[in-house]
Amino acid sequence: MIEIESLHHVSLTVRNLEKAKQFYSSILCLKEIKRPNFDISGAWYEVTPNQQLHLIVYPNAETFREDKSLNSDEGHFALRVKDYHKTLEWLKMHGIETLEKPNSISGFAQIYCADPDGNLIELNVDQKDLKA
Repeated sequence: MIEIESLHHVSLTVRNLEKAKQFYSSILCLKEIKRPNFDISGAWYEVTPNQQLHLIVYPNAETFREDKSLNSDEGHFALRVKDYHKTLEWLKMHGIETLEKPNSISGFAQIYCADPDGNLIELNVDQKDLKA
């Protein structure tokens, strides 16, 4: 039997590392952390003290979405945020397209957006914590 302790990291492929780093650092406000000197380019970010996001530059990856429209039914990763409305305001202030689902059947108030390569990201709060 496998006993999972936690999710350590999520890896995403990107085409343009500088555009991706600008998005994850400046828009999502994640802290870049030291990354080993691999033979391919990339960047690592701290999400929580024990969870990371890894970006890997791999232009020929088969995971890139051709249709860049926001669709909550496609694969994505989710980050819990403190304030739904402030997060939405921040994204809109920076010209980021969003898909809003404040009353999602999931029980989470959700905001979907995408990074420059179309990787989908859900930002959510528990609906009971949704401030008017």
